[in-house]
Amino acid sequence: MKQLMKGNEAVVHGALVGGATHFFGYPITPASEIAHAAADFFPRTGRHFLQAESEVAAINMIYGAAGAGARTMTASSGPGVSLMAEGLSYIAGAELPCVIVDVQRAGPGLGNIWPEQSDYNMVVKGGGHGNYHNAVYVPNSAQEMCDMTAHAFDIADRYRVTVFILSDAYIGQMMEPVEIPDSVHHAPAKPWALGATSETRDNLITSIHMSTADQAAHNWKLKAKYDQMEAEITDWEEVFTDDADTLFVAFGITARICLTAVQRLRARGVRAGLLRPKTVFPFPRTRIAELVDQGPVREIAVVELNDGMMADDVQLAAPSVRVHRLNWLGGQVPTAEQVLEMAAQKAGQR
Repeated sequence: MKQLMKGNEAVVHGALVGGATHFFGYPITPASEIAHAAADFFPRTGRHFLQAESEVAAINMIYGAAGAGARTMTASSGPGVSLMAEGLSYIAGAELPCVIVDVQRAGPGLGNIWPEQSDYNMVVKGGGHGNYHNAVYVPNSAQEMCDMTAHAFDIADRYRVTVFILSDAYIGQMMEPVEIPDSVHHAPAKPWALGATSETRDNLITSIHMSTADQAAHNWKLKAKYDQMEAEITDWEEVFTDDADTLFVAFGITARICLTAVQRLRARGVRAGLLRPKTVFPFPRTRIAELVDQGPVREIAVVELNDGMMADDVQLAAPSVRVHRLNWLGGQVPTAEQVLEMAAQKAGQR
């Protein structure tokens, strides 16, 4: 079934298809349509919706529901996700699966409601305290808002991790046709959860380890899981990379702009290509390194609505080439021609 809808609304349809059973949230621009749609569709389909009194309450409700085996989620924007940081660390320590949507806006502080991609470090690098990672998917369309959210619940349960859908105000607010899948992904059995049965009454959900040896063993176990995720779920898209000597790297709304820029360069005879990460944790570092080490790539242009956060990861993956940082801040979003103009300026500074 195909419908015209906002990316934020597509998230809720994806969550229902993904088997989500509980939504706990607190509205915030530019993510509020997610809570509004969840309040409508979750009860209509026999699922549960509760507006929490704050983002702090919402993340702790998720901890409880996930510990009981539910497929649970919330959605917010940067200021709200900041308030969830402590709860996210507890959830990671307890290895509880859940899904969180972050529709990014400009910051720091209250900033404004226009799109940025400046939650990258907070979401990809952790945000809360301790050694942990979230799986992070970065959609660039309303369709991917639906599809990635549906898929996120399976990933969360498979690895017992938090999965973020890291979007932005443009992708969340734009309206596009969305094909809604017909089949629902139901949650698998979770023998580790607290299911209010005699079989699960002795299960323990906790993130506390009172000995240094136990804490170390737990952290190494988490690291092994994150390494396994890198081997199994890293995802990206490539366009014109076979012979590209200039590689653009971008995600979300900037990837769509870069695709137009690359197409215009190709029309002018310039060998440009695009790599669009679909996951930024795990990050497609191995593929970027391959394109540099085994291909003709001479330089990389990373286009972001922040001060160069993903560019740091690209540079680590490709230390032998120059990485140009093409950045826009404050909610400003460039046109394809502005991207090309800045790319030419950066290349001229070599």
